Amino acid sequence: MLRETNRVDTFETAVKYQMYHTLALLAVGLLLFRVEQPALQVAAWCFFIGILIFSGSLYTLCLTGITWLGAITPLGGAAFIVGWGALFYAVLKAL
Repeated sequence: MLRETNRVDTFETAVKYQMYHTLALLAVGLLLFRVEQPALQVAAWCFFIGILIFSGSLYTLCLTGITWLGAITPLGGAAFIVGWGALFYAVLKAL
C-alpha cells in the first residue's frame, strides 16, 4: 500500500497532525457553547481547512506517489497556525 519506507513516516505525521487538530476542533466546538467569539469560528474553519490540506495532501502523497502535492502541504500548516492564533485571541478576549 505505502510505496516506500520513508512514506510511512510521512503517513504517521499526517495522522498525528490530524488527531491533534481534530481534538483542537472539538475543544473549539465546546468553547462555542460558552463563549460567543467570531474568532472561534475562524479557528474552527482554519483547523478544518488545515486538516484537509495538510493531512490530506500527505495522505495522497503517500498513497499515490504524486510528489507535487508536497508543495501545497505548507498551506495547510499555515491554516493551522492561523487557527491557533485565532483560538488564543478568542480565549484572551473572553477572559
